[in-house]
Amino acid sequence: MKTLRVSLLCLFLLQTALAWALKPSREWAATPDSVGLAYQSLTLATPDHAQLATWVIEPTTAAPDQHTTLVLAYGDAGNMGNWVHQARALASAGYRVYLFDYRGFGHSSDFVINLNRLYYHEFALDLNTVLADAKRRYPRNRTGILGFSMGTIMSAEVAAAHRCDFFIAEGYVGNPQAIVANVLKNKHKQLSLPAEAARYARLAPRINCPWLLIAGTQDVNTPLADSAAVVQAARRGQRRELISFAGEHSAGFYTLSDKEFGDLYVAAIRRFLAVGGKG
Repeated sequence: MKTLRVSLLCLFLLQTALAWALKPSREWAATPDSVGLAYQSLTLATPDHAQLATWVIEPTTAAPDQHTTLVLAYGDAGNMGNWVHQARALASAGYRVYLFDYRGFGHSSDFVINLNRLYYHEFALDLNTVLADAKRRYPRNRTGILGFSMGTIMSAEVAAAHRCDFFIAEGYVGNPQAIVANVLKNKHKQLSLPAEAARYARLAPRINCPWLLIAGTQDVNTPLADSAAVVQAARRGQRRELISFAGEHSAGFYTLSDKEFGDLYVAAIRRFLAVGGKG
């Protein structure tokens, strides 16, 4: 397991070495069956007619079904094929996992992408389309979002505007404008933002579902303090929790591993979801 974890971490760091600008890949690095997962392959249509390649990964037969669906919204690089090991860790604990490619990523519809853009608002429409499908197909499941890095931006937009049962965010982006400023200062690279970024700060107070934030103590891109501020700002009736790990940006799955890849990470999710119901 240690060799696998180190190999995956090295691959992850290589993929994110030029973080904070879009770097989509059309080629899948892996598919769920390559790591022993049973899954369905779907194509979902967004309201504006984009076609989204989607995998629905079933809980493994060795684990009790948690009757919970997690829709995974990854960051700015690669595609859903880079997340099958995380999906395997979740499926092995009894969770159903939706992986999907944003438009312009993987095998989803073509979409013109400026590689000096932090994100596109259209990605939130993609995420909401997948979330709606998960709720429709599995209406008796709890259904929520697991977002990473750039994916937390779209996740926050969807969680603030639509019903979901929970929101889990690692590497939460609290201030897109600050990231653009830091990239310009430290990497001498100018990034652009969509017009919707101007209202992003107003989203967090409107997220009322249970919200778990996971943050690295050494994360300079999305600091632990930003996640802590979200928890501290919770109003009465808003359940928000924070877990920190000794590591860098989006390295939680790799750091929170013991006997199996991501087992401590998944255990933290299970504890969070267990409050108020079976998790």
